[in-house]
Amino acid sequence: MLRILKFVLWSRKTQKLCSGCFQRSPCGSKIQILTVYVILCYDFLFPFPGISAICTTAKTIAKPIIAEQIPKYKIQSVEFETLTLGTLPPTFQGMKVYVTDEKELIMEPSFKWAGNPNITIAVKAFGLKATVQVVDLQVFAVPRITLKPLLGVFPCFANIYVSLMDKPHVDFGLKLLGGDVMAIPGLYRFVQELIKDQVANMYLWPKALEVQIMDPTQAMKKPVGILDVKVLRAMKLKKKDLLGKSDPYVKLKLTEEKLTAKKTTVKHSNLNPEWNEEFNFVVKDPNTQALEINVYDWEQVGTHDKMGMNVVPLKDLTPDEPKVLTIDLLKNMNPNDPQNEKSRGQLVMEVFYKPFKEDEIPNDIEDSSMVQKAPEGTPAGGGLLVVIVREAEEIEGKYHTNPHVRLLFRGEERKTKRVKKSRDPRWEDEFQFMVDEPPTNDKIHVEVFSTTSGMGLLHPKESLGYVTISLADVVNNRRINEKYHLIDSKNGRIQIEMQWRTSS
Repeated sequence: MLRILKFVLWSRKTQKLCSGCFQRSPCGSKIQILTVYVILCYDFLFPFPGISAICTTAKTIAKPIIAEQIPKYKIQSVEFETLTLGTLPPTFQGMKVYVTDEKELIMEPSFKWAGNPNITIAVKAFGLKATVQVVDLQVFAVPRITLKPLLGVFPCFANIYVSLMDKPHVDFGLKLLGGDVMAIPGLYRFVQELIKDQVANMYLWPKALEVQIMDPTQAMKKPVGILDVKVLRAMKLKKKDLLGKSDPYVKLKLTEEKLTAKKTTVKHSNLNPEWNEEFNFVVKDPNTQALEINVYDWEQVGTHDKMGMNVVPLKDLTPDEPKVLTIDLLKNMNPNDPQNEKSRGQLVMEVFYKPFKEDEIPNDIEDSSMVQKAPEGTPAGGGLLVVIVREAEEIEGKYHTNPHVRLLFRGEERKTKRVKKSRDPRWEDEFQFMVDEPPTNDKIHVEVFSTTSGMGLLHPKESLGYVTISLADVVNNRRINEKYHLIDSKNGRIQIEMQWRTSS
């Protein structure tokens, strides 16, 4: 288990390193980077017992081929005594990737494997037993690897389908009693063609070897109901600001979901705020999912301080029965933490879980649920424009790179927090603009700036790129989440999510 954890942590760091190089490199270099990454993964995983699954699959594939052929040569049995892959990984010589409209990823890597496996085979014939060792194994192949369906949870796909686009080339020697059996005239060519034909009969396109990674029905759970949540008010929140009162807001999220957390508006200088704001969530498993509640103190600069949290398991809710909950805010969910005994205030909310009937499940519920309604008090005919500045990549300043983002909409200016010394910053800052009418003909100006960390007077501020986004698509589609190329930046891109929320 410790080795798995170490590999996951190591893999994330290595993927981030390789992905940055991958995006900036030409095609030939990308293949080299991919090969280096596979070598690193292979070297790390080689002692791990999970690799034995590949060996088991190889045995499973080989057994029916052997069983079909040995009666022709009066051989009683052929068994694997040892089968390990060795320490040398494959090398990639090319790669094709196909884009389709389906939820799948199709790759055709051209690879070569000159490995050092340990393969010994016991052959019984005419009452005698001989041990044969496979040496100098080389494999050249162009498989088609299809990962589908693609999922939103790790490992991101449910099945692997492997097909061969052409007959593979397999080269090896067989040692018996110190000599190379394959040196016998005619035997080498016969074995080569036998292997090619047998493998091709089983896995030549469109035939495929299917390996199930996870149960797709569990990963792609269908919606079974809607959870309506109305955040009413909070009471006796603790003061977080040194000067004045706190500026609280609430974040809500369902566990086991990858969607962005939903937030209330910020109530400035108020320790007993009232929101009366409604949200809804798609429920896929009420027995395991829970509603996560976090209350934060909004800060114009820097990170937002957590004021308290709690969790409401959905299994504790009675279906089709609204319930008003008064929730104590805690430091964390550790029941043994003495800090949870300290009062942090309470949050009052109304929850209502409504399971679907068989004929009530809409096909597009997941998309429609991602944009919540505007809060009470929104102007009739208008709405709430929500802008979430997520991240940027490949941005670089001439003198320094401490990026923050400035938004300019209808004369209103908003800024994200500053990230120090980062070419790939991540902000996840949300901003809201209340408007009296849909901003169909408006644009929002997004610009990335860098400012110095110290008190230097030379080059204290510089622009790292900008983009002006038309809001017509946001109003028409209710939600967009795109990456935009930054003008006046060599390779910089910024990811912005925008939502248009109305009260209807």
